[in-house]
Amino acid sequence: MSTLARLDRVTRRFGDITALDDVSLEIGSGRIVGLLGPNGAGKSTLLSLLQGQRRPTSGTVELLGGNPSDARSRRGLGCTPQQTALPPVLRVGEVIDLVSAHFENPIPKQEIAEEFGFSDLLRRQTGSLSGGQQRRISVALAFVSRPKLVLLDEPTTGLDVDARRTLWEAVRRQHEAGATVVVTSHYLEEIEALAQRVFVMHEGRVLADGDLADVIGQVGVRMLRITTPTPDAVSALPGVVESRPEDDGSHTFFVHDADATVVELVRSGIPFSGLGVRSATLEEAFLTLTADSNRPNTHQEVAA
Repeated sequence: MSTLARLDRVTRRFGDITALDDVSLEIGSGRIVGLLGPNGAGKSTLLSLLQGQRRPTSGTVELLGGNPSDARSRRGLGCTPQQTALPPVLRVGEVIDLVSAHFENPIPKQEIAEEFGFSDLLRRQTGSLSGGQQRRISVALAFVSRPKLVLLDEPTTGLDVDARRTLWEAVRRQHEAGATVVVTSHYLEEIEALAQRVFVMHEGRVLADGDLADVIGQVGVRMLRITTPTPDAVSALPGVVESRPEDDGSHTFFVHDADATVVELVRSGIPFSGLGVRSATLEEAFLTLTADSNRPNTHQEVAA
């Protein structure tokens, strides 16, 4: 597994605002990587540094063995920004031809259109398309050059559920064909569906990194769901971190040690039914990891 991109102790400031704070990480080949974080976490800034659009205030950024500001390094890079900006008077097929002309071995126009589900739009002007249709085309263009590394910033913004799943399948197929993909998304189920490795960012720092299951495991919280007439009594048991009511009248309790909590629940004599225990989802892991803005940065070094 080779390293395609690297940040070494990178800080990026915009005046008094620190968007990235001493971040070190590596992106190795052969993975779909999920980049999570709330607005202002530093995700888009990180991608802009990898694309050579901005330079770090301090530290070094490496892309495909070179400097991202060097066009030769960027020839192996595909990108889809958050904002879609296709030439409105050009037809879809003409836009693909325009992008393809910059590369030696692009994916054929009909093939890329069928891959991403818009072969029926090739003769339409992009300005006449819906936002979701334009978004699919914008994502497809990132793969036209058969790049080694693709950066997708919020790729499914504006897409309905069916269109999102169609795009996920296309991204998976492109990954299987050899592309390493980095995806930022506010749809946490999207990261669960696509990513094999996850970085969680908050306030310009990397809070967690690792395989999807490892990141969820770092939360150290499991979920205990029961129906009980006295949820406050359950919340007072040792090891219960938080609770929330569910629409069906049951309650979910976040606990550090599910086995120990169940033992205490039985011993207490609190009436309950419908016991269920499961691990935290990525969304719950994300919310737990970012809940404390003073959490120390113990996961900055990211192995490929």
